[in-house]
Amino acid sequence: MIDVIALASLRAVAEHGSVVAAADALALTPSAVSQQIKRLERQAGTPLLERAGRGVVLTGPGRHLAEEGGRVLADLEALEASVRRGTGRVAGTVRLVAFSTAVRGIVAPVVRSLLDRHPELRIRISEREPWDAVDDLAGGRADLGLVHRWGEVPLAVPDHLAVTPVAADVADVVLRRDHRLAGRASVSPHDLVDEWWISTPPGTICRQWLGRMHDGTGRPPRVAHESWEFASHLALAAAGLGIALVPRLGRGPLDPDLRAVPVTDPVPTRTIDALHRRSMGGSPALGAVLGALVEAGAAQPSIADSSGVGSTPPTVATTSLTAAR
Repeated sequence: MIDVIALASLRAVAEHGSVVAAADALALTPSAVSQQIKRLERQAGTPLLERAGRGVVLTGPGRHLAEEGGRVLADLEALEASVRRGTGRVAGTVRLVAFSTAVRGIVAPVVRSLLDRHPELRIRISEREPWDAVDDLAGGRADLGLVHRWGEVPLAVPDHLAVTPVAADVADVVLRRDHRLAGRASVSPHDLVDEWWISTPPGTICRQWLGRMHDGTGRPPRVAHESWEFASHLALAAAGLGIALVPRLGRGPLDPDLRAVPVTDPVPTRTIDALHRRSMGGSPALGAVLGALVEAGAAQPSIADSSGVGSTPPTVATTSLTAAR
């Protein structure tokens, strides 16, 4: 009988390209992964890995077992979810991954209520960028994730992941109150071509969107400073070191020296989706957490609502949370 834990180790090597990378993804030691695969080789009666330079590659039988084994593991996950659904109990651990502003604006406000309502539920939260969240979910290292997409900036989602819309989030230009544009009701990218920007690093989804927002101007954005954290963007803007494009979700009260001005043509809008493996769709625990996130997302301000501009965004409701149907 093939050991499913050993099979998962082989799948991890196939996905990540090495025993060391697979061990890191599975939170195991390389020695433990190697032992699991040796056990699988004995059970299969054939070598599954072979040396290639300093690393290893899967043999023909190894590739076949990894591919077919993925379907077996998905079926087992679906079977476990259906058994749990039959009990009606919201129990077990849900590994939740989300980007930073979603952790602040959607996840944190609802988790305490969920845990209080379901004492047998455990939620493990990890902050991930959207592409890392997709990889973790696709590879079985997370159960539920929140990702964002800006406009037409692509985010590839494998077919075996289900997508549930959660919210739409708008970003405003944040600048000092003494800035020449601070008194405007709105600005367009054409108004901003001569400004120096504070932005996330190259290759990030937010940075890609900033570039596309300038497409109609014929000039790329001039980026003076880079930071991963929007809180740092706000601090740099308050110091008069540039302007920043900051989403409303998870944004705290602005410094008295700052003002948030809406952007038009285009309105910088990102969609927020929840992702999970289709094989987990019957899990009561996942359904409870997903339902809470969807309700929290619905409580976010409308994409056309600028009531939070220049002040504290409306808070997320945390009551009457129901599981997704």
